[in-house]
Amino acid sequence: MRIAVGSDHAGFPLKQVLAAYLAELGHLVDDMGTDTEDPVDYPAYGAAVGEAVASGRADLGLCVCGTGIGIGIAANKVRGVRAAVVHDVTTARLAREHNEANVLCLGGRVVGAEVAREAVTTFLAAEHAGGRHHRRVEEIASIESGGPVHALGASAPASGRARA
Repeated sequence: MRIAVGSDHAGFPLKQVLAAYLAELGHLVDDMGTDTEDPVDYPAYGAAVGEAVASGRADLGLCVCGTGIGIGIAANKVRGVRAAVVHDVTTARLAREHNEANVLCLGGRVVGAEVAREAVTTFLAAEHAGGRHHRRVEEIASIESGGPVHALGASAPASGRARA
């Protein structure tokens, strides 16, 4: 599998550990940067990983910043990307199974290297569960393309009505 990886300075050390781990597992790693711990802004790196995944140049992506949140937001701005910030094995598995996530985002300041390796392994092994989850992924794609969301079920918010 070809995996695009990217980070800012805060995520650089963990990205290096995980890129080496992915290579050990036999995956091709495309490193989108950054290449040092010198301060940089995360949006460019999240976008670069997202573009690699969305274009098909990479099968999946891995982003790391201090918390995983900022770089994940940036990656999610690329059409076709479903980047998920995860903190453990369970959230990594559910990101793939329920949300068909194609970019894994981790926080170098909040997730240790061993937990991160386990999350990566789990993310790569998990598969989209389909069923009701597929419908929800399709609804997300509709939002992304500017179309309507056809909410089904009683949990759909009523249009124009304030909620407490």
